[in-house]
Amino acid sequence: MSHWIVWLSVFILGIIIGSFLTVCVHRIPEGRSIVAPRSACPHCQSQISWYDNVPLLSFLWLKGLCRFCAEAIPPRYPIIELINGMGYLLVVWRFGVTWPTVVYAGLFSVFWLVTWIDWDHKIIPDVITLPGIVVGFLCAAFLLPTGWLNSLLGILVGGGILLGLAWISPYVFGKEGMGGGDIKFLAMVGAFLGWQQALITLMIASVVGAVVGIGLLVLKVMQKGQYIPFGPYLALGAFIALLWGTELWQWYFRGLV
Repeated sequence: MSHWIVWLSVFILGIIIGSFLTVCVHRIPEGRSIVAPRSACPHCQSQISWYDNVPLLSFLWLKGLCRFCAEAIPPRYPIIELINGMGYLLVVWRFGVTWPTVVYAGLFSVFWLVTWIDWDHKIIPDVITLPGIVVGFLCAAFLLPTGWLNSLLGILVGGGILLGLAWISPYVFGKEGMGGGDIKFLAMVGAFLGWQQALITLMIASVVGAVVGIGLLVLKVMQKGQYIPFGPYLALGAFIALLWGTELWQWYFRGLV
């Protein structure tokens, strides 16, 4: 019984934090406070009462409609909440109930937040990544198995590779290849996880991004030369690196030997 209580508690915490992320997704790019005012309907601007703001359940009992204006509530709200809860379960399943798990769960929420902001606005705000680099270094030095030296190398390698790509892209491709937000985000990943995981993050993001981009071109969903935000792919690669980075690194280089 206690085993299931732990899992349920983790999931509930995840969807509660996920509900807070829905606020952050909208307000951070606009430079608004994420604390006040209270959440409101995006259509009629009526403030949402606490009993209509229960993660997942409110969407179900309101049947996806605003109580006041009956306009449809975007499904992204329960999706963000649900995936954040599932992400927390994955982190606990992988690392157990430890202090590093707390850090990794919070890091997953940051990855999920960056995914939505970059997809919506084509930016990764400095207010997320710059403090994240500092927090990542401190966590690596005192809480995580990463260690301060590996963290420092992760910052330099993660940010340095994308900075180099951003510098040469105009000369090679005739246009900007990497945004500053991507550079700082990968540096933040390196700060938490180290230089090896930063490289794995970039490799996975590049492969998945290329496959998705080619697929969208074939299906004519996008046009050649159209910009695709890279942040969501970096976030996916970073989460995979968080969960299985060590195993992937060993598998890859074992295959080269």
